[in-house]
Amino acid sequence: MVSLSSRQKEILGYLQRSNGVLSSALLSDTFNISVQTIRKDMNDLSDKGLVKRVHGGITLPSANDNLSFTNRDILNVSAKQRIAKKVASEIPEGCSIFLGIGTTPKHVATALLDHPGLTVVTNNINAALTLSRNTNISTYLAGGKVRMSDEDTVGEATTLFYRQFNIKIGIFGIGGLGERGELLDFTPEEANLTRAVVEQSHQCWLVTDKTKLGRYAPVVSAQLSEMDRLFVDDAVAEFQSLCKVNQVELVVAD
Repeated sequence: MVSLSSRQKEILGYLQRSNGVLSSALLSDTFNISVQTIRKDMNDLSDKGLVKRVHGGITLPSANDNLSFTNRDILNVSAKQRIAKKVASEIPEGCSIFLGIGTTPKHVATALLDHPGLTVVTNNINAALTLSRNTNISTYLAGGKVRMSDEDTVGEATTLFYRQFNIKIGIFGIGGLGERGELLDFTPEEANLTRAVVEQSHQCWLVTDKTKLGRYAPVVSAQLSEMDRLFVDDAVAEFQSLCKVNQVELVVAD
């Protein structure tokens, strides 16, 4: 996992809330430290791929860029954990579920660790490793091409593996959520996997925090109208409108 100081985490959170550019002078005043010290923090965050340096300050990386799993895993942790806890509370004992790729499904796996009698099918390597610690959970990790930057498996073999299962609840993360309810991902391989699981699942639950609203990714994997429930960290107006139009239940994490 990427190591950040407490101040660097605060800077990153401040930048995400601002959704713009933060100058070194502003950050220096905010944290009551020298501009030189702030510049060191900004350079460190930039070297880790978490921010982009611009003249006199920092901004978020391009919305077109898909950060590595390690870098994404330290973003919006509290929101993801709250979503995961809410999702876990809604899953009955003995259920069969699919857990998709990404960091929010990974947190769902952690929240499910004490659930008895689950059958979990996943291509999320982190989720599989977490759940395998409980011998009362049957965990199936799909084979395929390993993507180390995303810590998952993808490809035709992965898709074929899914088609042998009859899944009660499919739980999906996304790269972005389009303004008309498009579920967006970064590669056709990811989209093909999502399609396969949608077809094999009795219910489909989407899990995402509000930073994915309007975020661009080039491939449409599904539509929000194909989901039964949307689990979010904040009932912002965009989520409410999308769920109303697409007739999807909106579930807000406490």
